[in-house]
Amino acid sequence: MRLTSAIDDFLPCKTPEAWLSRAVKEQEVLLIDYANCEKKAASTALNLLYRYTTNSRLLQKMSRLAREELRHFEQVAAILDRREIEYRQISASRYASGLHELVRKSEPDKLVDTLIVGALIEARSCERFAALAPMLDKELEIFYLSLLKSEARHFEDYLKLAGRAAGSNIDARIDDFRQREKELIESADTEFRFHSGVPV
Repeated sequence: MRLTSAIDDFLPCKTPEAWLSRAVKEQEVLLIDYANCEKKAASTALNLLYRYTTNSRLLQKMSRLAREELRHFEQVAAILDRREIEYRQISASRYASGLHELVRKSEPDKLVDTLIVGALIEARSCERFAALAPMLDKELEIFYLSLLKSEARHFEDYLKLAGRAAGSNIDARIDDFRQREKELIESADTEFRFHSGVPV
C-alpha cells in the first residue's frame, strides 16, 4: 500500500529489507513490542497534556491521540490473547532514546523537538505497517493496514504543532532529526524491535 507523499518525503530512508525479512520470522516479539509502543505513545501524549496546559490546540490533538493509541493497544492485546502469546516484559529499542538525545532543554525548543520526534516515530510506524502488512497473515495484514490512516494523521498533527510552537521555519531542525533517524534505521542493531535498525 502506498504511503502519503508527505510521509515519503519526510522519512530519510526506507526500511531495510533485512529488517522486513526478520520481522516475518519474529512476529511474536514484534506484536509485544508494538503493544509497548502504543502504551508509550499514549503516555507521551498525556505527558504533553500535563506539561503544556495553556496550548489549547496541543491539548485537543494530544487528548484525541492518547485515546486512539490506547485503543490500538487494546487491539494488539486482543490479538496476543487470541494467539495465546504471553504479553511479557521486553527491553525497549534504542530508537526513541536515540532521537530524544537531540531534544534541547529550554522552551520552546524542547517542545518543538519533542513534537518532531513524535512525527518521526509516527511516520516510521506508518512506513513499516505498509511495507510489512502484505507479508503477513490476513488478520495481521488487515490490522496493520487499518492503523495507517490514524498514524498518518498523528504524524501530520505532530508536525503542524511543532511548526506552530516554533513560530518559524523548522526545516533545518527537522533535517537534524532525520539524519539521526537514518543512522538508527540503517545501522546494525543487536536487538530486534518494531523500530530497530538492521538486525545482526
